[in-house]
Amino acid sequence: MSRRDRERGAGTILALGLVLVVLVVCGAAVLVSQGLAAAARSARVADLAALAAADAERGLVPGGTCPRAIAVARLNGAALVSCEVESPGRIVRVIVTIPAPAGLGVAEGRARAGSPP
Repeated sequence: MSRRDRERGAGTILALGLVLVVLVVCGAAVLVSQGLAAAARSARVADLAALAAADAERGLVPGGTCPRAIAVARLNGAALVSCEVESPGRIVRVIVTIPAPAGLGVAEGRARAGSPP
């Protein structure tokens, strides 16, 4: 058996290995990008809920502070975990969570909003 016959098919194995590596890297990149998108979305929802709650706390819109934050979080597909008035009539802090795709758990967003100092 010549050396040429022994190495026959080695290129195919190398090509399949390279394809496997590329697929694994692409899969990991998709998971990371989905996690980052979920984190950005949760931060955005937290900002919206905090702003709405701060408006209610300052009396700019009717309704309660935390009920307003709950409503805004629900409308954006999130769950309000915490809502607290840091400074009565001025500043509100909220924490929201949204489900992250692909079984990554949940993404948490935190925000603080209120009147200027």
